Amino acid sequence: MPEIQIDFASDTITRPTDAMRQAMAQAAVGDDVFDEDPTVQALEARIAELVGKEDAIFVPSGTMCNQIAIRLHCRPGDEFLCEEGSHINNFEQAAHVQLSGVAPRPIRGEWGVLRLEQLEGMIRPENVHCVRTRLVCLENTHNRGAGRVQPFDTTQAICAWAEKNGLARHLDGARLFNAVVATGIPASDLAKPFDTISICFSKGLGAPIGSALCCSAGMIRDARRHRKVLGGGMRQAGIIAAGALYALEHHIDRLAEDHAKAQRLAEAIRNTPGLELDPDLVETNMVFFRVCGKGVATAQEFCARLRAWGIRMLPEVDGRIRAVTHLDVSMKQVDEACSIIHLMATDLANQLAEKATVANV
Repeated sequence: MPEIQIDFASDTITRPTDAMRQAMAQAAVGDDVFDEDPTVQALEARIAELVGKEDAIFVPSGTMCNQIAIRLHCRPGDEFLCEEGSHINNFEQAAHVQLSGVAPRPIRGEWGVLRLEQLEGMIRPENVHCVRTRLVCLENTHNRGAGRVQPFDTTQAICAWAEKNGLARHLDGARLFNAVVATGIPASDLAKPFDTISICFSKGLGAPIGSALCCSAGMIRDARRHRKVLGGGMRQAGIIAAGALYALEHHIDRLAEDHAKAQRLAEAIRNTPGLELDPDLVETNMVFFRVCGKGVATAQEFCARLRAWGIRMLPEVDGRIRAVTHLDVSMKQVDEACSIIHLMATDLANQLAEKATVANV
């Protein structure tokens, strides 16, 4: 396979910068299972402060964060409400079912955004035949929604409704700081109506490993128990926590650069015949698009052609193509990719026109 030179597969592929590596190499460490790692403690305090929660727990992955949150709020035989395309519902191997006996109740939103009226009437009655509805989960920004930011007023309304009806609220905030940069709304305000929130350090923030679950101080003891049973207890974790701490101090504001790169890429796709943004609105660092025209090329075929040029994007199961901008892709590389994409799409359109001409002869 050709060497990948411009990689839009995901913002998870970023590598630590030299300065981040230096911070990691110099980190003070201890045994975090014994709660004795000073760098982990500093990271947990910092992320809790940023999102306005009392405490936080450092874990290996965002999936583990979300699963700990579900276990905090639900018992076997309970269910949670979530958006149909959410990460929890699609990309965590139904761990909530396998490991915790908790069922999801997915509801289809518009590019990951639910409306309050869609949730009203979805709480199960207190009946021995029914599961117990206990939790509402939202995702901000929404991956399958092309990096869509959850509208602030809508989120507030949904969480107020949930609280009124005795439901807990969890936010999968893996890319929350993309929403912060896109909207200018502080992370603490976006997180305020939620009981728990997961934050991922290894996506746009550029750290190599790790996520944090932020919540009240009263939940942390149980969160640590759940982390242990899920295999997430780590020893001298300060080495990786230092990378995440460096990212919080240096890589939040620069997310605006990734958003600008995504806008540049989206505009090129929008102006290229044979390609169509899906959705057209690009708010953060994700661009989803389709190849138009019957018999032109599938998403897999288009991505294979891109790879021959040293560009990687991901074909989605729904026929779309996903491109994610991040700190390891420069604006110059985005411009280069735009030129290649336009060239490829034009070539495909010409081939289709030639086929149509031959068919009509």
